[in-house]
Amino acid sequence: MNITYYGHSCFLVEFSGTKLLFDPFITPNDLAKDIDVSAIEADYILLSHGHADHVADAIQLAKQTGAKVVSNYEIIQWLGREGIENGHPMNHGGAFNFDFGKVRYVNAVHSSALDDGTYLGNPGGFIVSNNQHRFYYAGDTALTMDMQLIPRYGKLDFAILPIGDNFTMGIDDAITASDFIQCNKVLGVHYDTFGYIKIDHQDATEKFKQAGKELVLAEIGSTVDL
Repeated sequence: MNITYYGHSCFLVEFSGTKLLFDPFITPNDLAKDIDVSAIEADYILLSHGHADHVADAIQLAKQTGAKVVSNYEIIQWLGREGIENGHPMNHGGAFNFDFGKVRYVNAVHSSALDDGTYLGNPGGFIVSNNQHRFYYAGDTALTMDMQLIPRYGKLDFAILPIGDNFTMGIDDAITASDFIQCNKVLGVHYDTFGYIKIDHQDATEKFKQAGKELVLAEIGSTVDL
């Protein structure tokens, strides 16, 4: 699968001919200043939770692309009040069959509200699958025992995990998470954007390698094949 990385936790997966955009935070991100948001295409936009660094460009891109937005109930209601009517609400433990495959909304341990205090439901992650492929995006989360449930839904091709520490898992916990989910190929996200979450790239990749795993740290704007 081709994945284009737009910085922080924003990426686009070309999944069996469908473009899935996750957690768009581009225009406020100085590290993504070379990304042309107006050129981004998407069929679906999936939002893991309601922090600004995951939904900042959601309204603009939903209007621009006409994509269906998939998220928790509260975020879909908030988007509706902002004029986005093409939404699909979900909640923890639920799954739904879309035209490209199945999306399951799973637990994450974090928080979820806008800077003005608007409550946007509980955070989550996504398992996306069809008959050929399956991947897991954890969203913003701590290491949690619930991750041990992920393999029950099938073998993952790869996982997308936060690695920046401070607000989410760091490198060591992400390695443990990859054990829990039984997946050794990980695309790292949620790092370097802010001072709190800067990482040592060489140290991070080496720790994964020593654990018998592969950590992919994509350049912003690049496309990788996982």
